[in-house]
Amino acid sequence: MTRDDILDAAAQVIRQKGFHGASMSDIAEAVNLQKASLYHHVTSKQEILLALLDRGLDMLTEHISVVSNQELPADEKLRQMICAYLQALADNSDLATVLLFEHRSLDKKSHARHVPHRDKFEGLWRDVLNEGTRSGVFACSDTGLTVRGLMGIMNWTLTWYDPEGPKSIEEVADQYADMLFNGLLK
Repeated sequence: MTRDDILDAAAQVIRQKGFHGASMSDIAEAVNLQKASLYHHVTSKQEILLALLDRGLDMLTEHISVVSNQELPADEKLRQMICAYLQALADNSDLATVLLFEHRSLDKKSHARHVPHRDKFEGLWRDVLNEGTRSGVFACSDTGLTVRGLMGIMNWTLTWYDPEGPKSIEEVADQYADMLFNGLLK
């Protein structure tokens, strides 16, 4: 039994029951451990939550950094970042759900440790928007608001997207990028 096994199981349990509904007993049961044995690997549910949030942000940052570090025009880079982000969410739905919807359950100390990590991730998105604005590709007067709006749209996808549905995640990403770039006006 590894810490990664425990975190994988915890992500699934927390996704299903929510952070406050999930117990350490539920997590222990999911990995076939006695509750007391679980405490040999982790000290608390808060520790598990923070580890899951860090793991989720690290995974997303890795996916997005691969694209953001490429020498591409800002609009193409942003389009590819949107696709990479949505693909990562779809491929890691347990972890992504915990990251996106359970961060509010962090205690104050853990939240303070989490925020700079989250801000670094959001900085990747602000950087590409700023790059596009400087080069004249984008007209973006408030990159922070734009990033938060884009994150809201993409993050909510996790609640309704069905991999067996009529659109692939790539098609959803393209439509989001088109909507962002072209708006809705004719």
